[in-house]
Amino acid sequence: MVFHDWADRLLASPLRNLILGGVFVLFICLLATIGYVSAGWPVGDALYMVVLTIYTVGYDEVRAIHTPFLRANTMMLIILGCTGMIFLTGALVQFITITQFQQLFGTRRMKNDIDGLTDHVIICGFGRIGIMLAQELTAGQAPFIILERSDRRFAEAREAGYLCIQADATDENTLQIAGIARARVLATVLPDDAANVFITLSARSLNASLEIIARGEVASTERKLLQAGANRVVMPTHIGAERIAQMILFRESEKFLQGTDRMRAFQRQLLEIGLNLFTHPVSPDSPCAGETVAEIEHRAAGSFFIVGVDRPHDQGINRPPPDTVINAGDGVVLVSRDGHAHVVASLLGAPLSTI
Repeated sequence: MVFHDWADRLLASPLRNLILGGVFVLFICLLATIGYVSAGWPVGDALYMVVLTIYTVGYDEVRAIHTPFLRANTMMLIILGCTGMIFLTGALVQFITITQFQQLFGTRRMKNDIDGLTDHVIICGFGRIGIMLAQELTAGQAPFIILERSDRRFAEAREAGYLCIQADATDENTLQIAGIARARVLATVLPDDAANVFITLSARSLNASLEIIARGEVASTERKLLQAGANRVVMPTHIGAERIAQMILFRESEKFLQGTDRMRAFQRQLLEIGLNLFTHPVSPDSPCAGETVAEIEHRAAGSFFIVGVDRPHDQGINRPPPDTVINAGDGVVLVSRDGHAHVVASLLGAPLSTI
C-alpha cells in the first residue's frame, strides 16, 4: 500500500505536467501560426514552419524571414516552443516510466499475495453470485481469490480491493497459479453449466481433498457436477424459490433469522465454527412428524438441535420445551453441524426447493 500511495502521487504529477505541457505547446504553436498568417503567409506554410521550428529539424526556411515582426515571431517560437517541447517530452518519459514501475511492482505484489495464501477460497466468476460471495467472505474474514476473464468484471473486482487474476478458470494453469494445491474450497459460480463441470473436473484432479461447491442452472446438471467431483451443488433458482416459500409459510422464524444485522452477524459467526442456523419444513411423509422435540433430537444423534418452531397461521415458539410435538407442515429452526444436511433431510423430509 505504501508503494501504491507513493506511485499514485508521482503518477498524478507527470500526468498533470503532461497535460499542461501539451496545452502550452499547442497555445504557442497557434500563436505563432496566427503571426505568420497575419504577415501574409498561407496557413499551410505557417503550420509547416511552426512544426519545423519546435521539433528543431533544421530544414531550410519556408519563406524569407526579412521583417522585424517575422523575426520576433520566429524567436518567440524558438524560445517558448522548443522549451515547451523539452518540458512535454520529459513529462511523457516520466509518465511512461512511473506507469511501468507501478505495473511491475503491482504484479509482483499480487504474486506475493497469492503465494502467501493457504486454506483459502477460490471463486471462479465475478458475476452476480460471485460479487455476493466475495462480500460475505470479506465480512467473515476468510481469505479468497477471484478468477475472472472479463475485462470489466476484473476491473470491478480490483476496484473493490479483492485479490483477483484475470484469466480463464477452465485452464488448469490458472487454477495452479491461484494456489489450488493449498486451497480449502473452490466455488465455481459461472452461469455456464458446461464450464462449471469442466472446472470441477480439473480442480478435483489437481487437489483430491479440495471441497468443491458448484453452481448449476439446469436440474440435470446437478448429477453431472457431483459425478465430476463436486461436494455440493447450489441451484440459485431453486434456492430463490425455497427462500420465497419460507417467507410465505414461516414468517415468524424468517423475521427472527433475517430481521436484524446482529442476527446476520451471529449467523456468520456460527458459520465460522461449522454451524448453520436455518428454517426447515417438516414434510407430511417425514418419519418425525408427530414426535416431540426430544425424540427428534435423539434420532438426530447430535447432528442438529431444534431452537424454534414456526407453525402456519400461528405464533412461533422460541426455545420449545422437549415435549413439544412437531407436526407435518411446521417449520423448525435448526442449529445444524456443517455437512449434515442429509441427516436433516432424512429425518424431516426434503427441503422446499425439491418438494
